[in-house]
Amino acid sequence: MKSKSILSVMMPAYNEERTLDVILDHVLDRPEVGEVIVIDDGSTDRTWEIAQRVATHDSRVRPLRQQPNQGKGAALRRAISELRMPFALVQDADLEYDPRDYPAFVVGNKLVTLATNMLFDCYISDMETGYKVLRSDLWRALNLRGTRFDIEPDITARTVRLGYRIHEVPIRYYARSRDQGKKLTWMDGVRAVGTLGRLRLASEHELYGAVDHQYHRDRQEALSSRHPLLSEGRSAPRI
Repeated sequence: MKSKSILSVMMPAYNEERTLDVILDHVLDRPEVGEVIVIDDGSTDRTWEIAQRVATHDSRVRPLRQQPNQGKGAALRRAISELRMPFALVQDADLEYDPRDYPAFVVGNKLVTLATNMLFDCYISDMETGYKVLRSDLWRALNLRGTRFDIEPDITARTVRLGYRIHEVPIRYYARSRDQGKKLTWMDGVRAVGTLGRLRLASEHELYGAVDHQYHRDRQEALSSRHPLLSEGRSAPRI
């Protein structure tokens, strides 16, 4: 394992035989990647076979399978339980998001993003973005419950409810069509708004169970101390 390998890549995959080989090749080319957890979510094509084959050539790939198909959210929750690196992100098994953007980070669904900002008093430009990078400890603390595409608002809402602010950076995005395997539909957007409303009204205990507030306060203080305008070596402010 390379010394810079601090990142777990969680990759839910359902019938992605056309792109899985290619995306894994790009992900494994990144020095930040310490492991790739591929969750074959009940695929009926060669997805599982491809994941196993790649794993025989690179020990960082850990293929897991769940039958029958349970949805992206269920696959992601399975991957979270397997994390070994200090940081983790979600990488879809298609080619819409580019692993070359990993060093930079932490379209199209403005209604859901607006609902997120209004309900949770935050300022996010794209709630449904495919890349979400969190500490592995925080992934586990979120106590996610989404099973399908409702996992996206589930992640965002629970993170903001704990007091974290989301930092956005620009990335590359290559849209694919329905014929190319795109699975998200407008109905998923409607369900996402409903999920956001439910999570906003839920109690803290319902969302997380027991919460270690001191841990999250310490993490948020550490993050705020890294503000670029508070860098070390600057002279004291003039009064």
